[in-house]
Amino acid sequence: MLITAGRVLVGSGTYLDDGAILVEGDSITAVGPRAQVTEQAGQDVVRLAFPEGTIVPGLIDAHVHLAFDGGADPVATLHESSDETLLTDMRRRAEQLLHSGVTTARDLGDRNGLALRLDEEIARGITPGPRIVSAGTPATPPGGHCHFLGGEVSGVAEVRDLVRRNVTAGAGVIKAMVTGGGLTKGGPKSWQSQFTQEELQALVDEAHQAGLPVAAHAHGTDGITAAVEAGVDTIEHCTWMTNDGFDLRQDVLKQIIERDIAVCPAVSPHWQMLPRFFGEERAASMFDLVRQMAEAGAKLIAGTDAGVQRAGFDGLVPALSFYAHLGLPNSKILDMATADAAGALGLGDTTGRIAPGFRADLLVVNGDPLEDLTALKAVRTVVAAGQRHEPREEQ
Repeated sequence: MLITAGRVLVGSGTYLDDGAILVEGDSITAVGPRAQVTEQAGQDVVRLAFPEGTIVPGLIDAHVHLAFDGGADPVATLHESSDETLLTDMRRRAEQLLHSGVTTARDLGDRNGLALRLDEEIARGITPGPRIVSAGTPATPPGGHCHFLGGEVSGVAEVRDLVRRNVTAGAGVIKAMVTGGGLTKGGPKSWQSQFTQEELQALVDEAHQAGLPVAAHAHGTDGITAAVEAGVDTIEHCTWMTNDGFDLRQDVLKQIIERDIAVCPAVSPHWQMLPRFFGEERAASMFDLVRQMAEAGAKLIAGTDAGVQRAGFDGLVPALSFYAHLGLPNSKILDMATADAAGALGLGDTTGRIAPGFRADLLVVNGDPLEDLTALKAVRTVVAAGQRHEPREEQ
């Protein structure tokens, strides 16, 4: 397949004008000026031309939950669904991600390994969707946050056993619910820590021995601190909550930066509504904490928490507008949803960039997203692992 376009994003904030990409199988084999790459293409190759369009790497949503429906009460819907019904719904959600330009998604907690089954279907070409990096069953203490997903553990031995079971099942990341969360009714508060330091260290050590990164759900400042001390690889949410407000600890933020721990704020596609739910002052404080982390040099990556309340599976681009609101340049925001996210997921050598040898994960849009991020909504075509997917017609 030969794809030509008016612009090809070949580096951070860097376009190749009138460029072309040659794809063979699931990989990119050549990138360069249109005339030069066209000469390398065989006569029978499929040719796609977008003279007014832009090709960027396929987007990465680093925080989704395909088992949740994004409705008013996703936990109740989960409980009411059999595994087969749930898997059918997850297929539809995966396709929705794909058609919005997402070619890789990190699923940070599902039930009974369904996201792993779905990823296998996608890899075999049975079901359209992005590559899924699945955490399998997230670790939580008895009655803890998202305990209904089946990952309740108590003590070092049980923690290690759950990690091993996820590794054996094929997980690509290990998820730890380090603090409570709002999704779990009657559970620990979002700012409350859930594990002992010994348990958390055992989880990280066991995961790292298996070569897997650890993603820590952590709202509370104490939980964030414990996660950093244990050596996690990404911190999800990272809202620096306490029982009476917020407390961004500069010494801990310094460690996050020095240890190259990525932070995924998991911003809702409807972030503009947060002042209505939390109040203007509290929402402004939450926004400012993300700004402070960005300005300090923390590596932020893009994710939406798709599946939780009011977070659908086509919301990555609207969520990215949050970072523009904070003042981040569009080039950096695109990096957060491509190369930087790929690196944080352990896929930096295979996706997130447009270069020879990389997986052919591509998004073609109208317009110039470096000038206007909303151009990412104007999807012309999506290529995932070398397979072209046409956007759905508007209903």
